[in-house]
Amino acid sequence: VQLVESGGGWVQPGGSLRLSCTTSGFTFSRSVMSWYRQAPGKERELITTIGSGGTITNYVDSVKGRFTISRDNAKNTVYLQMNSLKPEDTAVYYCNFPGRRVVGDYWGQGTQVTVSS
Repeated sequence: VQLVESGGGWVQPGGSLRLSCTTSGFTFSRSVMSWYRQAPGKERELITTIGSGGTITNYVDSVKGRFTISRDNAKNTVYLQMNSLKPEDTAVYYCNFPGRRVVGDYWGQGTQVTVSS
């Protein structure tokens, strides 16, 4: 399994970013995928999940209505569109399967998102 996150950066509050996660080493089209984030000094949290077909999604309340997860099974890639960003969205963002352990399971390098003025 390989997961490569990209698209992070610095953005002002209210701005938008689109994250990508390119995957390999497993059957992406049959896999449920999630985005996680870890803010400084906090535990890593799962924020959104998408079913293998792309039609079923769920979100934690803190990002609901602002973030959209999507996927392209032809490109083995999962995306996270983030709008109306807030300073509290500042974190390193990771993609992975749902239910991954921080210690013991594989993780990509993540992509840093910084929201500040």
